[in-house]
Amino acid sequence: MKSSATPTLRSFALLWLKLGCMSFGGPAAHIALMHREVVERKKWIDERRFSSALGFCMLLPGPEAQQLATYIGWMLHGAKGGAIAGALFVLPSALLLWVLSVGYVYCGASPYPAAFLKGLLPVVAALVAIAAFRIARRSLKTPAGIGIAAAAFLLPTLWNIPVPLLLVAALIAGYAAPGWFSLSGGPTPAARNFPHKTGRAALIALLLWLAPVALLLIFERGLLAQLAIFFSSTSLLTFGGAYVILPFVAQHSVASGWITPAAMLDGLGLAEATPGPLIIVLQFVGFLAAWNQHGGFPPLVFATLGAAVATWTTFLPSFVWIFFWAPHVEKMLANRRLSGALGGVTASASGIIAGLALWIAWHAFLPSPGRTDWFAVAVFLAALAAHRAGVLPMILLGGLAGVIRSLGGL
Repeated sequence: MKSSATPTLRSFALLWLKLGCMSFGGPAAHIALMHREVVERKKWIDERRFSSALGFCMLLPGPEAQQLATYIGWMLHGAKGGAIAGALFVLPSALLLWVLSVGYVYCGASPYPAAFLKGLLPVVAALVAIAAFRIARRSLKTPAGIGIAAAAFLLPTLWNIPVPLLLVAALIAGYAAPGWFSLSGGPTPAARNFPHKTGRAALIALLLWLAPVALLLIFERGLLAQLAIFFSSTSLLTFGGAYVILPFVAQHSVASGWITPAAMLDGLGLAEATPGPLIIVLQFVGFLAAWNQHGGFPPLVFATLGAAVATWTTFLPSFVWIFFWAPHVEKMLANRRLSGALGGVTASASGIIAGLALWIAWHAFLPSPGRTDWFAVAVFLAALAAHRAGVLPMILLGGLAGVIRSLGGL
């Protein structure tokens, strides 16, 4: 597949705003959506570049879907494109979750939103299952790749092996045996290197990330500073997606008195119902922590500041990593062993995403031991049948089914 001409900055920005508004279903669904729009429909980059970009982003800490958006943006329009793509991919979900958070603290939990969220779960399972199939079909070309994907699927499920450890193992295997995993194809003309501007952008992103943290530590020294330090730390540990770090965040947030266990679960439901990265749930944690401990400040103002601190320190580090490493990825791919390492990571990613699809489906279909939720199974099958209609109709299908089920007592 040959890549088309570089898009104009306006059409490029509009596409990422569109993706930010419709990227439901978790990282696997986000990645599949980006592939469909950028590779299949627009043909702005080719298959090899997309696969190498995905493997590269899987190695970095932080939300891989946002990082993939940032890296694709950099390939097409340099640091400016990376900043636009990464920001627009997150902004709609951040704004929507803020609105939902305000509604949550003022109105409390209503049965109808809860039913909508419950109906959404089998649809998310369908979205991730479809994405896992598509990514596996594209990336698994050799017996070794299939083997490493199978290991990445089984080991976390059966023996709770950490995802970061699997990624490191895949990287080492690809480096040691590059002929089994190397990303195929030669260099393509879709992207250009912007080394000087990118290095400057990495430094600016680093300062934008750390300067507010330093100011809060110097002048505020309270809850906002605690949130800035904590979420900056979690941004360094988030390998393998949001599901890896969320148990740690929940444990710390509850122990610190920022949020109750029930509210944490509500926040996860709200985050699942918004587009964009699931890790946006950390914004809800920051919002509610500041709402509960607002001191002498107006609660909504302080809660909004808490949400902003959590979002800023969660997502800004991703721009630092991408801008710092982006100019070197093409040279890495030209190296046979490094290309093999990225190929191994890409193969393992398909297995990890398939495992995530199984985990979601398990919780959707078996809400309690020995009981199968056949209504959820039916919604899952309907979502699979309707997947060609697009992500948003599938989301509405599941949510409305959940509300109808609640009204009918099914």
